[in-house]
Amino acid sequence: MSEEDNPNMAEVRNTTENANNASDSGATEITGNTDTAETVNLLHRAFDRRITRPLAWLRNQLHELGRMLSLNRRDIEHAVHLDLGKPAAETALMEIKLVLDEIRFVTPRIERWSRRCHVAMPWLMQPARSWTITEPKGVVLVISPWNYPLMLSLEPMVDAIAAGNCVCLKPSELSPNTSALLQRLIGKYLDPRTFAVIQGAVSETTELLRQPFDHIFYTGNGKVGSIVMQAAGKQLTPVTLELGGKSPVFVDASADLDVAAGRIAWGRFTNAGQTCVAPDYVLTTPKSVEPLARKITAFTRTFFGDNPAESASYGRIVNTKQFDRLIKLLPQDRKVFIGGETDRANLYIAPTVLTNIRPDDPVMQEEIFGPILPILAVNDAREAVTFINRRPKPLALYVFTRHKATRRLFERHTSSGALGFNLPLGHLLSSRLPYGGIGASGMGSHHGKAGFLEFSHIKTVTSKPTFPDTLHLAYPPYTATIRRLSRL
Repeated sequence: MSEEDNPNMAEVRNTTENANNASDSGATEITGNTDTAETVNLLHRAFDRRITRPLAWLRNQLHELGRMLSLNRRDIEHAVHLDLGKPAAETALMEIKLVLDEIRFVTPRIERWSRRCHVAMPWLMQPARSWTITEPKGVVLVISPWNYPLMLSLEPMVDAIAAGNCVCLKPSELSPNTSALLQRLIGKYLDPRTFAVIQGAVSETTELLRQPFDHIFYTGNGKVGSIVMQAAGKQLTPVTLELGGKSPVFVDASADLDVAAGRIAWGRFTNAGQTCVAPDYVLTTPKSVEPLARKITAFTRTFFGDNPAESASYGRIVNTKQFDRLIKLLPQDRKVFIGGETDRANLYIAPTVLTNIRPDDPVMQEEIFGPILPILAVNDAREAVTFINRRPKPLALYVFTRHKATRRLFERHTSSGALGFNLPLGHLLSSRLPYGGIGASGMGSHHGKAGFLEFSHIKTVTSKPTFPDTLHLAYPPYTATIRRLSRL
């Protein structure tokens, strides 16, 4: 987004920069020396002064956020690489671009989404009018994870800004380079009165959860999500939980195995498998297990070469704790079809495909969140549906088939945050589609208009003139005439 795209942007920026001058407004900027309680208090004071309400201000902040990403692209790619070993191209495609796409999608639509929506009133209330309006919830806490440290910090923040909120961002301590860069850049490019970044680990997050927020947006695992929800419940704070779980894939006998294998390999091994909606395990018919495993192997070699450890396109595990957890999931027998090589010193686990897996194997007991892909045999689509429905509702479910009846079966008889036919990760990449979980995989959603509404309160307004006072028809005593009218 540039000033050429919006001819009024230069004027808006000048207006906002003047407003940012604390001496002009009597406001106090949030600095790194401010403690947690005072930081949240300053954000509430800024929101109460309605700094975030003008449409021009909202558009300007989103423009500046986009400018921040564009001008600091190399620094961001370097920071993410230091934290995750992630290739620069992958960061550009799967993090920076997605946030910029969200900004470009949301910015021109804020005014339309914010308009009054008129609603008809019942005849008994006539003459009368009613409508709904959106208003920001207030001060929002965004707690982001380490696996996509930029995208999962800033995409929710874009939606919260568009709705008119102040935001306190708590990035992950497990991606320290990206977190430090975010703190520095947000303080430089965005209004320091209305946005804050607080770094730290468990103690700092615990202290943040004691503060009076108007909404909490958490992305991470279910265990911590439960803690966040309990803390929010003490103050009746609404929450959005973007969690995870084991996202299954079903490949039936009619599927194009070449297409399925390539897309599954891409979805599973992107970011070294550390993606919450990555294919977690594959269900397929007995005759397809080995052919599918061979084709996934072939695509893995195409993507990363014969030795992925030397590939500039393949990432690393975030830390030794996660590395050691993943090692325990690897079977010690002939179930490894490809991969299985590890290097703890370099946090490297090769792209690994497992076959002959049973439902009670360790790799099937928890979300893998790494470059390991089990393939299990099922007789048909109905057995696959039964297998999936006996487990917690997944964040995503993917089906590769040419049969319409199989599509309908999964659409009508399974429940998941999203359902993708012949396409993993597709809903993650679109600002037009809500992104969120159900049950154990989360609650609430974001992206585009869904995100705008998630961070907004929809307020109902009614209005009735005092003359003529027709409401007396509803007053007691309830005569026979009133009873006849009510039956009509």
